[in-house]
Amino acid sequence: MYVAVKGGEAAILATHDLVAEARRGDEAVPELTVAQIREQQGLACARVMNEGSLYDLDLAALALKQAQGDAIEAAFLMRAYRTTLPRFGSSEPVDTARMAIRRRISATYKDLPGGQVLGPTYDYTHRLFDFGLMDEPRPTPSPTQLGPARVGHPPLPKSATADFGGGEGRGEGSQNGEGLAPTAILPSSGPSGHLLPRGEKETAPLDTHMPRVPDILGAEGLMEAEAPPEGDPRPFDLTREPVSFPADRDVRLQAMARGDEGFLLGLGYSVQRGYGGNHPFVGEIRVGEVSVEFVPEELGFAIDLGEITLTECQMVNQFQGSKDVAPQFTRGYGLSFGHSERKAMSMSLVDRALKCREFGEAANYPAQQDEFVLYHSDNVEAAGFVEHLKLPHYVDFQGELELIRRITREREQRLAREQDTLPEAAE
Repeated sequence: MYVAVKGGEAAILATHDLVAEARRGDEAVPELTVAQIREQQGLACARVMNEGSLYDLDLAALALKQAQGDAIEAAFLMRAYRTTLPRFGSSEPVDTARMAIRRRISATYKDLPGGQVLGPTYDYTHRLFDFGLMDEPRPTPSPTQLGPARVGHPPLPKSATADFGGGEGRGEGSQNGEGLAPTAILPSSGPSGHLLPRGEKETAPLDTHMPRVPDILGAEGLMEAEAPPEGDPRPFDLTREPVSFPADRDVRLQAMARGDEGFLLGLGYSVQRGYGGNHPFVGEIRVGEVSVEFVPEELGFAIDLGEITLTECQMVNQFQGSKDVAPQFTRGYGLSFGHSERKAMSMSLVDRALKCREFGEAANYPAQQDEFVLYHSDNVEAAGFVEHLKLPHYVDFQGELELIRRITREREQRLAREQDTLPEAAE
């Protein structure tokens, strides 16, 4: 219960000016532009798009600028704007098997069909400050400085293929780059680039056939089969319908896709430490662009709306089998906007943990309990409930204050009466 705060409107309006002043900072420093955030803070934009449940790089960059880099506040801005948008319909399911690969790795197969594509990653950096980034930015080279081979070409991604020589993950032999065969994207005569291995002159394009690792295991009958529910119903929309428990997998995946990355990371870590009952392997992580298609009612066929960047992770987990199910590998799935591997990996770990009931496993840990995960992964709701404690609670507090005072008086009176009866008891 709140009471009105008289005379506070002017103070509230003044805070808006103070926020704008704090956001701008020292006016002697050039102001950060939305384009700079979009192009140079892409990982932050990806997180805001995921947790804001809206794919728009420009709006994500604007939200980060407006929120002074506060990712949760930026996600809140994205969701608030999302509620104002008209909904024309639902797109066709995206086909990640046809993804234009920018990065694709597997920890389960060294010689992966289609090859390992390192792409842009911090996995092999030394986590040491690059103080060169503090220098004044260098001017953008002109087309004549770029040379004729670069004129007319868009910015080209840097990519690398890899042969993991010994060790797992970041273990032996992988951190120093041994066993890696780096390549670079170079411009060709066409609009796209080609791969040119170091020391060679001939170009070698990426393999267009890159099967998913779970599909390879599935061909041997070693991976759980996944099929849509009977009748292939429309996926649940938790933004329009109330959630009930136990929640189906489409609800769980949707909630985690817009859930807080840090919360899901903690739950995924708990699964790895034994609070989840399974041992995961990264079957495959792929990052790249996919086409989004929509079927207008008046046309009756799909039209291409454009491309979006997605990160897909499929975890492979061992299952010992049960009375009804043979021993096999099971999967955990994660899909997220932009280049956001940590989010997709965490999501896939928790997804497999939440499938425990489907395999007859006990749900003993938080990561296996869908109600706990879904109700606490939404950082916008969590932030709202925590931060509402800053709002006036004067009446509530006065009630508790009066209660404590009354209890204290009654206690003092009781102790005084007991003290008075002590001499009589001694006689």
